[in-house]
Amino acid sequence: QVKLVESGGGLVQAGGSLRLSCAASGRAFSRYPMGWFRQAPGKEREFVAAISWSGEATAYADPVKGRFTISRDNVQVYLQMNSLRPDDTAVYYCAADRHVQIFEAGKVVTVADEYDYWGQGTQVTVSS
Repeated sequence: QVKLVESGGGLVQAGGSLRLSCAASGRAFSRYPMGWFRQAPGKEREFVAAISWSGEATAYADPVKGRFTISRDNVQVYLQMNSLRPDDTAVYYCAADRHVQIFEAGKVVTVADEYDYWGQGTQVTVSS
């Protein structure tokens, strides 16, 4: 079992930066592909970024490419968000996928339904 806890959200002006963190419990965390998703009011949850368990592969949604960077170490996953815009306002969630083979070092998961564990989310609000 893995417990995920997000932090780092807050209120920031357009053009500013935030760094989200996702702390994970559980010894197997380092072998799970991880992802960040977000959900704005009245909208569906959408993919933001993903990283393989090895950290060697990443994927980004088009709206955040060049502005957001996902990274990880053995206990946390991070989302560095730069040049924030009002339409980045949302609750951000991290997620872990436990269905991965050790040899799938480059596997990234971009589909929410493939993730097994989710955090409670952290609010990011970008003012104009």
